[in-house]
Amino acid sequence: MKQVDELAFPNGHQAKTIRIHRNSDVLTSLKQLGLHPPSSTLVLVGGASGISPEAMEQLRSLFCNTLAPLAERLGLTVVDGGTDSGVMQLMGHARQHIQGSFPLLGVVAHAMVAFPDQPAPPDGAPLEPHHTHFMMVPGALWGDEAPWIAKVATVLSGARPSLTVLVNGGMIAWQDVDNSLRENRPVLVMSGSGRTADVLAAALAGDRSNDRANRLVESGLMEAIDLAAPPENLQQVFEAHLNPAMPISQ
Repeated sequence: MKQVDELAFPNGHQAKTIRIHRNSDVLTSLKQLGLHPPSSTLVLVGGASGISPEAMEQLRSLFCNTLAPLAERLGLTVVDGGTDSGVMQLMGHARQHIQGSFPLLGVVAHAMVAFPDQPAPPDGAPLEPHHTHFMMVPGALWGDEAPWIAKVATVLSGARPSLTVLVNGGMIAWQDVDNSLRENRPVLVMSGSGRTADVLAAALAGDRSNDRANRLVESGLMEAIDLAAPPENLQQVFEAHLNPAMPISQ
């Protein structure tokens, strides 16, 4: 049985962590962490260190006013890349801001992690200190975690609804979207959030100039919504995917 460790952050928060290997059983590992599939699951992918400070401020309300409250109200498990940057930092801070109780699981390539009170590896990144759980997966490069994020979310959700949300994003975001589509998971693109998300939103709107975007759009599993849409509209779109049994107000 793999050992589950308790990781203590300088801010006083604690998180359960487990390290898995290529032949590990993901379901067993999730249960060892104290997570209990099936659980409706929100997968968050997108920009990390490449998001500008201005974009971070523009995105903050999406996380604090829409995504985190939705996860709390619907009892979702949120899965992301777990590091203290970009959309992952925004989700951790939003969970703390609303005093949320929903599980927030970071799936991180082990060799890229800068653990608290330990020297950081070259090109490594610290963990976001408001996450509740971390799964350390095989990998020594950024992007090695991408297929694991998609797989873990699939095992975690089981027959329950799951949705990937793309906010901003750089090169690895293309992998994240592709991996989610391979798992037959719908992807909601936040148009207006910048970079990869805007390229894919343009393709969804009919711009066929980017072959890579075109191939992803052809899956039929993607849609876009404007970041500037009223909060109630955003809530309805997310809820239609993640809680389809609940009547949606008009």
